[in-house]
Amino acid sequence: MATVFAHGQLRLYLLALLDAGPKHGYELITELSDRFGGTYRPSAGTIYPRLARLEDEGLVHRSADGRKTTYELTPAGRAEIEARRADVAALEHGIAETVRQRAEALRADVQGSLQGLRAELAAAAQSARARPRSGEPERRRASSVARAEAEAVLQRFREEVRADLRRADAAGVVSDLTVDTLRTVLESARRAVRATLP
Repeated sequence: MATVFAHGQLRLYLLALLDAGPKHGYELITELSDRFGGTYRPSAGTIYPRLARLEDEGLVHRSADGRKTTYELTPAGRAEIEARRADVAALEHGIAETVRQRAEALRADVQGSLQGLRAELAAAAQSARARPRSGEPERRRASSVARAEAEAVLQRFREEVRADLRRADAAGVVSDLTVDTLRTVLESARRAVRATLP
């Protein structure tokens, strides 16, 4: 996956997120994921070292309450955010553009998979039509074979998409956009398949 933040941008964005109030590290990770529409979720190994550096720089104060650690801006951290409001606004704009580009790439990916499925279904239908039709039993047998091929193609597609979704869910990147895209693409595929049936 391509780098989401340029050098120094994640540092600034963490400060901007803390400007709204104290947060736990997990809350920061979740909020970042939400801002990216689920297309990016930073790891704890990315966030916590940066928070530690911000603390070393005197921009963030860390306080522990049992097992939970809360991070909040210090006066120096607030001063930096205040001085860099224009940079934060530009960063927000860049994030919106990144989300748009990732959504378009996901749509293109799904449409490419759909086109492959359509091609496989069309080939199966053409193969079934090319078989000799010597009589009703032969037509029924050819239809059953074609149906079985179509169901196998559909099953393979289902298994592959389910595996992709499980991997994405494990990474915490399945979003409403993913569901809407899948729904749209599958509805389009259903109409295309129905057009080949009498």
